[in-house]
Amino acid sequence: MQKIATHALLICLLCSLGLVVRARAAPTLKPALALSYADIADLSIMAPVAAHVRIRSAERIKSSPTARVPEAKKRFLVTAEVIALVRGAGGVPPQIRYLVDLPEDARGKVPKLKKAEMMVFGASVPKRSGEIQLIAPDAQVLVFAGLVDQVRNILTQSMRETAPPLIRGVGDAFHVSGALWGQGETQIFLITGDGRPASLSIWREPGLKPRWAVSLDEIVDQGAGPPKRDTLLWYRLACFLPPRLAADSTERLDPESAQIAEEDYQTILSGLGKCTRMRG
Repeated sequence: MQKIATHALLICLLCSLGLVVRARAAPTLKPALALSYADIADLSIMAPVAAHVRIRSAERIKSSPTARVPEAKKRFLVTAEVIALVRGAGGVPPQIRYLVDLPEDARGKVPKLKKAEMMVFGASVPKRSGEIQLIAPDAQVLVFAGLVDQVRNILTQSMRETAPPLIRGVGDAFHVSGALWGQGETQIFLITGDGRPASLSIWREPGLKPRWAVSLDEIVDQGAGPPKRDTLLWYRLACFLPPRLAADSTERLDPESAQIAEEDYQTILSGLGKCTRMRG
């Protein structure tokens, strides 16, 4: 008893002197709040499986010559329970497994995964029930407020028949000058992934700011305004339109009209704003 008391007294003394060596805890996972709408849309739309999960265990896997684990990262086999399947034809089991590579900090530690809630974006592994393969090294995202709903909204919108089509390029551009100097209309046709009609129109009036709109059918609605930022239509345009009109888009126009069409196109790109992607 005396030895125990002496030992306890020694620990208290060391604590008071700040000399007790504490175990170094694993770093804490931080939400990827820097992810942009475009980042989340990229992951959501590309992944056949999107699931909100809670990690039950993460087993470190020793590297092998064929593992190709990036430098300063460690590979884990993650077992997770599915809280909600947001996307996945045919469904997935209540529990899934996948591999993930996590970066080490300066001490060679990786964040603690157990009990963390994640959004994972992947694809089912054929003939291996319950196993998925992440579609990208960063396709495991720590859940933050609003993330799951945002993924669900993006996928719901993208799977509707009326969803904005994928933009593959720019077709012909036309410009018609008005009766007054500085008056005119430019129409730019877009090349879509499924062949549906899509175009950009811009109207100029002397002394007024140019107006422009997007049309997803044959009829141009002059009352329609630009798409709101961080919507699926905005994403399709801002993130996939080329930075300039191609030469063959304006080859049927005279040089002056071709220049105006390019200026109008740049006005539209400026109005859309930059498509910001934070992922590597």
